[in-house]
Amino acid sequence: MKNATSISITATAVFLLTLIHQAHGGSFGLSELSKASAECIACHKELDPAIYQQWGDSKHYRGNIGCYECHSAAEEDADAFEHFGYSIATIVSPRDCARCHQREVAEFAASHHAKAARILGSLDNRLAEVVEGNRGMVTEGFPGGVSAAAVNGCWQCHGSEVKVLGDGALDPATWPNTGIGRINPDGSEGSCAACHARHNFSAEQARHPDTCGKCHMGPDHPQKEIYYESKHGIAFTANKDKLNMGRAKWIVGEDYFLAPTCATCHMSATKTQPVTHDVGMRISWNNRPIVSIRPEVADAKLGLPGKDVSWETRRENMQDVCLNCHNNQWVDNFYIQYDALIELYNGKFAKPGKALMALAKPLLKPATFSNKLDYIWFELWHHEGRRARHGASMMGPDYTQWHGMYEVAKRFYVEMVPELEELVHRYKNDSDPQKAKAAAALEKKLDEVLNSTDHRWYLNKMPPEEAAARKKATEDFKKRYERN
Repeated sequence: MKNATSISITATAVFLLTLIHQAHGGSFGLSELSKASAECIACHKELDPAIYQQWGDSKHYRGNIGCYECHSAAEEDADAFEHFGYSIATIVSPRDCARCHQREVAEFAASHHAKAARILGSLDNRLAEVVEGNRGMVTEGFPGGVSAAAVNGCWQCHGSEVKVLGDGALDPATWPNTGIGRINPDGSEGSCAACHARHNFSAEQARHPDTCGKCHMGPDHPQKEIYYESKHGIAFTANKDKLNMGRAKWIVGEDYFLAPTCATCHMSATKTQPVTHDVGMRISWNNRPIVSIRPEVADAKLGLPGKDVSWETRRENMQDVCLNCHNNQWVDNFYIQYDALIELYNGKFAKPGKALMALAKPLLKPATFSNKLDYIWFELWHHEGRRARHGASMMGPDYTQWHGMYEVAKRFYVEMVPELEELVHRYKNDSDPQKAKAAAALEKKLDEVLNSTDHRWYLNKMPPEEAAARKKATEDFKKRYERN
């Protein structure tokens, strides 16, 4: 239980922090280290020397912000426990960080990052919980068991819902966890430590692309790999020691100009924009769904304030970043190229594929991912389709083409279409009139799609003039490069 001393120190520390925070427009600090933090350090300096050294290298150290200022807890807090006369909590949540970093936490709370744990009921998590996993990991918080694949995989990036056991202990299925959308015992969402790793909370580390790469990598969202393939990533690798990434003021075009990082484009200050912790405020397409949508549409679905910020405004925000290194023609033409790729993917594969899958559903086994077609379609949009779109958005040509649109097309024509044709063949004369009707509807739609301008080549129905143009282009190519 919290004693009178701890209550007094908490009240005094918060009062002082508030006054200093207000007086200096967001800066913070105490005139000296609190007695409570000094007592914490006396033990943890020996017990946890690495943590002590990390804290000693932080701005918190220089501002006399110690263990207790962050870890103090009210005795009624769900995860509070008594520790040598003080009421503390293991988890420092965004709500705790907001004691000093109010604006940053408010921006973060309005972002998709803070909502990342909402994947816990999604199709992705069904894979980890059911298809890949079982209920073999039994803990006090999950007496019925939970999938170790979800605990060690999905939840470590997206965040777990932290469960508190007796005496403030945290259930091992949900902690340790620094997932960006972690649901904390105090009801707040997110983990500042996902980017600002404890206990030095370095801005320099948060600005490094590899920090983002902890989650933004892999087959379905390889932003880290795309970045390092791009000219931006190449420039960063060549010049990372010249970018002043540890500076408090880090304005592109003023403090550095040789390369951007992920933070540069999505979060960091420009000459006309302040730092933002809402990473969606400079994104003009949301490429996560089957069909790319505008970000304000996605924000509205999550009930975020960004629903009132148009994609045009967000694009202007990003273009402001781009213009620190590129001219207007370069920036405008890039977005024409990017939009064209999104429209190509949406129109040629995503929308027709989505419609075909809806018509095929009555002919499939009811359990999701119990059909070969489920995997074909999922990987087409969730893996290859995202890679193509993200590749275009970040100027990674190999991910746009060979890891992206080529794989999308191959998956569609070589796997998806034959599976759909097989369903039609199997059920078009079925004794169940409902299945026969569903097969007929699927056959009609498939015929419509394959005879469309985008897909008629597959049926060898390319118009003569287009075929002639393709033939001439091939002949011209051979003449250009043939050897004498």
